Amino acid sequence: MLQYKQVKSILNKHKKRDTWFLDDYSVNPYEGCSCNCQYCYVRGSKYGENMEHGLLAKINAAEILDKQLANRAKKEQFGFVAVGSSTDAYMHQESTEKITQQLLQVLLKNKFPVFISTKCKLILRDIELLKAIDDTAILPTDLAQTLKRGLILSVSISTLDEKISTRLEPGTALPSERLQLLKQLKAKGFFAGVNAIPLLPFISDSAIEMEKIIIAAKEHDADYILMGGLTLFGNNVADSKTLYYKFIEQYDPSLLPKYQQLYGNNFYTSFAYQKQLKELADSLCKKHQIRNSIVA
Repeated sequence: MLQYKQVKSILNKHKKRDTWFLDDYSVNPYEGCSCNCQYCYVRGSKYGENMEHGLLAKINAAEILDKQLANRAKKEQFGFVAVGSSTDAYMHQESTEKITQQLLQVLLKNKFPVFISTKCKLILRDIELLKAIDDTAILPTDLAQTLKRGLILSVSISTLDEKISTRLEPGTALPSERLQLLKQLKAKGFFAGVNAIPLLPFISDSAIEMEKIIIAAKEHDADYILMGGLTLFGNNVADSKTLYYKFIEQYDPSLLPKYQQLYGNNFYTSFAYQKQLKELADSLCKKHQIRNSIVA
């Protein structure tokens, strides 16, 4: 059951700009997420559990954000705001609560640029609002000449296998639907791409599977594709490592020792693996002539 809370602060200022998504700030309209992705980094991390039954809607979020952004705008501290960094801004509760929509209206009013990555088709509801943000946002000085867009959109895809997606991401649109969503966003004139993070070790991180995702992104008019690895937090019953390993045991038990060797007691893979994944992504993106970063 969705619960409600009043917040004293909603805008998170990063210590430094995110190198993947270019955001300097983030806002989360909800705590928790009904997309219920089993591998979500929120599960078991410092951000808490990512369980649908613990969902909280921040009912005064727009009012608080307006005050915080107005203060930043006076100081000309403009920067991209990621809407939904630890929750999907367009999970199905948003259709009735409309807190994301309210936050976008405040972002438009204060002329802040926006980054959104989603797995849900509900984003199409806010097309006109998103267009207005794209047209009027004030970019940080160092991005104004290279990006020239006030809005960056991304659909998130970890695998094209819909059986795997249904099990790992039960509250989301299917990968094929997300690709179609991308094409619709591009047809509306938006700057949009694919966020292939996380790729799943031994499932979607091979050259063959990564190339399939890249080709699909190209075929659906993506401006860019971002590719990165999987983090797995915690050992408690609701943590991502526990839940994901349970999925692996059911999906292909022979992979479990490989995962245990790859992660050990860490939440991240080895630097050697990360380096290999990046080099492979760079090579495949160059082959298919698609940008593997938001700005060149």
